Amino acid sequence: MGPIPNWAGTWNMAPTKDAPVVRLHPETGERHLGLLRWGLVPHWVKDPKTTRQPINARGETIASTPMFRDAFVRRRCLVPADAFYEWQTTPEGKLPWAIARADAACLVFAGLWEGWRGADGSIIRSFTIVTTSANDALRPLHERMPVVLEEPDWPLWLGEKTGADVGDPASLIRPSDSGFRAWRVATTVNNVRNDAAALLDPV
Repeated sequence: MGPIPNWAGTWNMAPTKDAPVVRLHPETGERHLGLLRWGLVPHWVKDPKTTRQPINARGETIASTPMFRDAFVRRRCLVPADAFYEWQTTPEGKLPWAIARADAACLVFAGLWEGWRGADGSIIRSFTIVTTSANDALRPLHERMPVVLEEPDWPLWLGEKTGADVGDPASLIRPSDSGFRAWRVATTVNNVRNDAAALLDPV
């Protein structure tokens, strides 16, 4: 997969930040780990500054939505993470929760990526995370969740398998059957300027 990128890590991922993403290299076809910007910039836009850059893509419509459909066919990727946050709507306001796998393994989200090239030669490589309806365990916190892929499904999502009998990557867009653990965290996570391991401490 090539060298590990020089990345300090983050406990509070935010739009426009770089994150590690696994994709198939366009030239070699091998898995490649690189840093891509969170917030999809389609290759066909003229000016990224005037274009919506979605951090999430609804799995139910990515095959038909112009923003995502080309990337869904040709540029799918894996987005690893230790945990993610969701905000539960309550009478007291939105309360943040941290969510991780119950088996303590790495989460791997289904993603889409794009490469945009400006007239001046500048390049933006970006990604978005595919979402689906929440499973029974997480639905009390939020109606949506990232599409979490298990290791046997990675080759299909990445496009390493081809042919009529390899399966449809759209079949992977579903609520995860894995076990999860969730715990309340402090509202300091609401400010993207806060970025420290203590953000994951339970309250």
